[in-house]
Amino acid sequence: MSNLRKEYSDIYDKYIKKIYRFVFLKVKSQEIAQDLSSEVFVRGWQAFKEQGKKIENIQAFLYQIARNLLADHYRQTAKVRFVSADYTTVVDPSQTIEQKALIGSDLERVKAALANINETYREVIVWYYLEELKVPEIAKLTGKSEPAVRVVIHRALEALRGELGKV
Repeated sequence: MSNLRKEYSDIYDKYIKKIYRFVFLKVKSQEIAQDLSSEVFVRGWQAFKEQGKKIENIQAFLYQIARNLLADHYRQTAKVRFVSADYTTVVDPSQTIEQKALIGSDLERVKAALANINETYREVIVWYYLEELKVPEIAKLTGKSEPAVRVVIHRALEALRGELGKV
């Protein structure tokens, strides 16, 4: 059992930031995101103990748990909140104040545009561009075929570009 714990501890270390960011972008509350992220890994551990190496794609598995917990959370609160990247910062010590201001301004435009596109498009953009998931991984997460995921990514980018033109 201790070998399983070590293995799962490594999985936790590898994915906690990604899962937390994904959840936080949905609930906009640090406390709720921390609670839900913790629950993702508790449920993941329970399944991992039972199935061990039988879980083919642990990353997709954890994201699916997170999606299910978010759905439960939305049902319980009876309202859906979106995403704020208010706590997202880009830090590069070599940047000048002017460069930092420009990046901050661009980030605000992107956040505003993301808030105005549909949920599926937001998820795909976060997974593909922020989390750097590959198309096959996103296909497993969404239950769509790989060609369908490529189309969704393309449409999501078009929608985001359209919204960026408005803000």
